Amino acid sequence: MKTIVAGHEPVTPTEFIELALGIDLELFTGSATESAMERAARLDVAHEVLAELRESDPETAAYAESLLRTLPLKQSRPSGRRPRRAVRRPVKGCTVGSAVAA
Repeated sequence: MKTIVAGHEPVTPTEFIELALGIDLELFTGSATESAMERAARLDVAHEVLAELRESDPETAAYAESLLRTLPLKQSRPSGRRPRRAVRRPVKGCTVGSAVAA
C-alpha cells in the first residue's frame, strides 16, 4: 500500500494512521507546547469530531477517544535551536596518537 490517499505516501507510522483512519492525531492528543486557551479550543473541536465519528465509524471513534487520554505529542518541528555538543579537549601531557607505556 504505497499510495493511500491522493498520492500521499506515509513516511512515519503516525502519518500512516492519519491517512488510514482519516483523523488528525494531534487534534486528539494535543501538542506539548499548546497554551491553556489553545487546549480548550482543540478539545471543543475534538469532542465535536468525536460525536460525528461515533455515528459514522464507532471503531475509529473508540480509538480517537482513547487518544484523548494520552500525553501530548512531542513537537513535530525542530525548535530552530541546535542541540549542545560536548567539546572534547585533550588531556594535558597527552598527544593525539601517543600510546601509554605499560
